[in-house]
This record gives sequence, structure tokens and C-alpha cells, in this order.
Amino acid sequence: MSPTTIQLIGALLFATAILHTFATSFFEHLAHTRPAHAGLWHLLGEVEVVFGFWALVLMVAMFMTDGATVATSYLDSRNFTEPMFVFAIMVIAGTRPILHCARRGVRIVSRAVPLPANMGFYFTVLVLVPLLGSFITEPAAMTLAALILRERFFQNGLSTRFKYATLGILLVNISIGGTLTPFAAPPVLMVAGTWGWDTSFMLLTFGWKAAVALIINALVATVLFRKELCAASAEAGRINGDNLPSILIVVHLLILCGVVVFAHHPAMFLGLFLLFLGVAQAYERHQDRLILREGLLVAFFLAGLVVLGGQQQWWLQPLLMSMSNEGVFFGAVILTAFTDNAALTYLGSLVEGLSDGFKYALVAGAVSGGGLTIIANAPNPAGLAILRDHFEDETIHPVGLFLAALPPTLMAILAFWYL
Repeated sequence: MSPTTIQLIGALLFATAILHTFATSFFEHLAHTRPAHAGLWHLLGEVEVVFGFWALVLMVAMFMTDGATVATSYLDSRNFTEPMFVFAIMVIAGTRPILHCARRGVRIVSRAVPLPANMGFYFTVLVLVPLLGSFITEPAAMTLAALILRERFFQNGLSTRFKYATLGILLVNISIGGTLTPFAAPPVLMVAGTWGWDTSFMLLTFGWKAAVALIINALVATVLFRKELCAASAEAGRINGDNLPSILIVVHLLILCGVVVFAHHPAMFLGLFLLFLGVAQAYERHQDRLILREGLLVAFFLAGLVVLGGQQQWWLQPLLMSMSNEGVFFGAVILTAFTDNAALTYLGSLVEGLSDGFKYALVAGAVSGGGLTIIANAPNPAGLAILRDHFEDETIHPVGLFLAALPPTLMAILAFWYL
């Protein structure tokens, strides 16, 4: 089938947006060298703005080529539930009561790990929180892990090499750590209902392999950076939660659980989110700054990806369907770096008569490559938004992220394809 004019424009703008993500540091440089328009350059230098900006360009093009009725109908046909959910879960998970509970749980578990204090804590964060993502969803796990790592290590003056390696492992471990259940990882969620995958199937087919890979990833990083971890202060980033009322912690946990349970019903989880905002305002003295800005930027990024991604099916689906089982596994790993992994598995779910081997290869490849770039997995922008202030020039370079995520990605590939 020949692509339409707007599909060709959409593919071109999608490619432009990907290239733009590699050029954010250039726009930040322009913001300093050309202060007359510093605001515009800073805006274009925000990696979370990239896909939303080019999605706006696509909509302008659609208005011009197809008319207002077609353009608005296209927007109405897009599902923006995931961007809204990620925004709500990020803000709630980033509050002092939730973060205090998560950090206390990590500290308790880390004491059972036969490693020095900081090494045990670091290892536990990179293992326990990603696995927890199978139950509280990956965006919530990403938010908690990024905040804990920021408070304990990234603010502690550790090396840039440590920060990139940690971020790469975090993104990969979050991507594969959500495969213990059929509802927490976006690429699994897209197909679980259609293909009849339940929790038992996920644990036996994906979950134990993911656990092996992420434990090895965390252990390698812990040993590799043992000198920096042992030299860092164990008291850094301690979160003040000693005076938090127990009832307030319970209320936050209940709201968080409610948002997770109703993750596919915007009216429900947004209503709970508004209730949360009221509670947070009423007990402001027990809250840190809500990460509303970071959450909105991530939601804007994901919404832009939804709009632009809707115009890529014409070339992406035939490409996937032309591959063998082995080809689709490694092809999905590569393609995931350039498009959201949930979009890949969703396209697969539209095709009838796929073999079980093809289904496994598609999903396993999609989650294995979920840490290679910011757009590879829906929770990735959340982690980058929280941690990027602690990188040089407040910029996380895509090439540096790719290289850091490559070794743990290879471990995930080995686990899912050869175990």
C-alpha cells in the first residue's frame, strides 16, 4: 500500500524528532551564546519537549493538507491515557511519604545483602525497585528509583562515568523488571489481553529470566564502582520522614494503589490524583516540592510520541511481519531504540495467526531494548527528567546513554534468547 502524503510527512517528522534528541546540547549552547532568544533555545534544548514540538508541526501540516475535520478526528482517535497516567503516578510516587517508605524498604532489604553499606544499598535499589515495578507499574518504579539514586548517590559528587552507567542499568532493569506480571510493562500490557498471557505465564516465560539479567547487571555495576560507592557518604540524601504521621503515609499509599488499579480509566485515576493534590495542599508541611514540572514535561513527551507514532504503522508493521522469529527478536531490540517498545508490540497484536515463538520474540526483544534511548520505553523520560540536573550542563547525551545501556542490554538479550 502506498503511503499518503501525511504519512510521508509524519515519517519525516518522526525521523527529525529522533535527530533532534541528539541535538539538545546544541540548543543549550545557543541559549548561552545567543541570549536574545535564550528562552526559545532552552525550550528546544529540553529533550522532553522534542516529540511534543514535532507533533505540533505534524498537526499543523495535517490541518493544511487534509483540513481541520481530519486533523481533529485524528487527534480524537489517539489514546492519551498513558501520558496522563505517567504524569499522575510520577507526581504521587515522588512525594515524601511514598519515597520515605520506598527508601526504608530498600534499607531493610539491603542489610541482608552481604556487601558494605553503600554497595548493598546501591545493589538493592537496582534490583528491588525494578522488580517492584511489576506491581506498582514501571513509571512509578522509575520515579522511585531515580529519586532514591539522586538523593543517595547523584548528589554525592560521584563521577560522570558512574552516573551514565547507573542510568543505563536503571533504564534496562526497569524495562525488563516489569515482566513478572501482565499489566505493569507497557509493551506487555499491549498484548497480554489479546494473547491470553496471565501472571503465571509471565513469571514462567519472562519473569525469572528478567530477574537473572537484572541481578547480574546490578552486581556488575556494584563491583565495578565499589571504590566510589565505599568512598561516598552513607548519610547523603537522607530523607526526612521521621515525623510523618502514619495516617498520612497510609493515605498516600492507598491513593497510589488506587491510581495503579485504575490505570486504564482516566476519569478514575485523575479523580484520585485531584484528591491527592488536596491532601498534599492540606499537609504541605509534610511534603517536598511536588514534581509537577517534571511530570508535565514527561507527559508532553509521551503525548507527542503518541501523535507522531500513529503515522508510522504503514512502514513499521510490514517490516516486523517480514521477519523470522530470530529476526523479529533482534529487529525489535534495534527498532525499540527508535520508537516506543509498546508501539511495536501493539502492532504485533493486530496481526492474527502469529506463532507462539513470534509472539515471545517480539515482546522479549522489545523489553530487552527498552533502555537504549529516551524514547525506547515510556518510563525512560521520567528517569531522565529527575536525574539530568546532576549531569554536566544538565544534559544527558543520547550517545553516552546508548553506550552505557548497551552492556546491560546485551545481558538482557542473552537471558531472554538463550535461557
